[in-house]
Amino acid sequence: MDPSNHYGDLEITDPQAMRALAHPVRLAILERLQRHGPATATQLSPDVGATPSVTSWHLRHLAGFGLVRDAEPGPDRRQRRWEAVASGFRYGPVPGDEGGTAAARLLAQHMFLRYADLPQRWITEVEPELAPEWRELGGLSNTRVMLSIEELAAVEDAIERVLAPYVTRDPAERPADARGVRLMRYVLPEGADEQNGSRTS
Repeated sequence: MDPSNHYGDLEITDPQAMRALAHPVRLAILERLQRHGPATATQLSPDVGATPSVTSWHLRHLAGFGLVRDAEPGPDRRQRRWEAVASGFRYGPVPGDEGGTAAARLLAQHMFLRYADLPQRWITEVEPELAPEWRELGGLSNTRVMLSIEELAAVEDAIERVLAPYVTRDPAERPADARGVRLMRYVLPEGADEQNGSRTS
């Protein structure tokens, strides 16, 4: 495992695995399993927008690339239960050839599209119902900073080091008032034509 992988995420470096995951139903399946634990294709079906048989096909496809696996049988041992191999995943580095780059870009595009409307849904559906103390800590941070490649890597590493103890701790160790918090981190290096000394966008 890469020592910079502080969360213990599954590391995807195979371009074929990236292409396999670059599909809205498969991304939804993996997210559902990572968030809620083992499930059958029938249980997953309503959440991922596919019939149980299609969901089952996608699960087998994901299993072929080591992204999901069989879980312990449930009460109904006739139904196959699946689980995510890890609680999170990351992809890269990829081979420097055109195929590897294209596969990573395809997966990135699908992930950006999948979560593009999440901030809007949060501000319209979730934020109004939050207690004031939670509302004050939520929201958007949009900071522009001038960095070298090495400095950006150091910033990313420092952020993950801070978060890792909370990401990886045992559920039994969470405070009684803990709740899920989505920390969306977009790292968007600018093009050459956007460079100037301004700190904010």
